[in-house]
Amino acid sequence: MDVKQAVRTAKTYLADLMADENIENLGLEEVQFDEAAEQWKVTVGFSRPWDRKSSLAAALTEYGRSDRSYKVVSINDADGRVESLKDRILESPRAA
Repeated sequence: MDVKQAVRTAKTYLADLMADENIENLGLEEVQFDEAAEQWKVTVGFSRPWDRKSSLAAALTEYGRSDRSYKVVSINDADGRVESLKDRILESPRAA
């Protein structure tokens, strides 16, 4: 499996799994190949309708961006099977 196929598999899997949640803005964030485990680890970001900020909150925050969720999809390189789905929690930026 190549990187493009791994990304397609991850995005398709997540979109199908979460179809009833009407996720939006599904996009690739990061890809890593774990040679020891022979797995692709594909981080995908998306937003849910209920994560949108109100118009007032949007006006007070940076460009009104909605919160995003991030998931790491682990895919077996040999057979393309999705082996796990985990939350990816981003670290908060530290004050300088």
